[in-house]
Amino acid sequence: MMNMTPTVKQLLIINIIFYIGSQVVGQAAYDIFSLYFFENNKFQIWQPLTHMFMHAQMPNFMHILFNMFALYSFGSALEHFWGGKKFLFFYISSGLGAALLHLGVNYYEFHVGFDSLIQAGLSKSEILSWLYKGELNPQWENIITATESRKMGEAFVIPAVGASGAIYGLLVAFAYMFPNAQLGLMFIPIPIKAKYFVPGILLVDLVLGFKGEAIFGGGSGIAHFAHLGGALTGFLMMYYWKKSQFNRNRWD
Repeated sequence: MMNMTPTVKQLLIINIIFYIGSQVVGQAAYDIFSLYFFENNKFQIWQPLTHMFMHAQMPNFMHILFNMFALYSFGSALEHFWGGKKFLFFYISSGLGAALLHLGVNYYEFHVGFDSLIQAGLSKSEILSWLYKGELNPQWENIITATESRKMGEAFVIPAVGASGAIYGLLVAFAYMFPNAQLGLMFIPIPIKAKYFVPGILLVDLVLGFKGEAIFGGGSGIAHFAHLGGALTGFLMMYYWKKSQFNRNRWD
């Protein structure tokens, strides 16, 4: 197994510091650094960056464990070929791309229900007062469906945390650079080439995400569109770098 590279090591340390600190501080840390919907008054401009260093609260230890293992495994290989500066740029960009798509999907899912309620004559302040309490008014289901009501509430209230979007960018980059690399994973008994594994895991994660489940992260409540946003950003960057021959240069 490849030795841990310097930038990957620093990212691991930062993630662990954030994780320990957030467990000590508690909900206040999650309120400040998690990624909230941008129409929620808890949203702050730094959250698209800081959310990728936050992870699920204990006892959900598997969320940070899987992400950090993937960062070490795939990140070290990529940094070895790219150098630290280019790797860090790619990692942060994938995380920001994940945040952008996640917020875009949340905007759509929130306004499908919210705009219908407004058009039916409900006031904005009344709707938001329910949402800020973390509750859904059962009467809304006389206007919108239960699913639309639930998705509106989840988009507005539930924040996103985790490095998964950036990690999915790394997975795509690894498969792009080393498509025939054999990946042996603990939950798959036989090695699978990266060019098959990564598209497969994206497809499965999307399907399970619509069902409220996910492969990584320990269950429901996973921001699967953030995963896809990180993967899409990673793919677009790899495509551009290859087309422009930019990937031949080291940022040192």
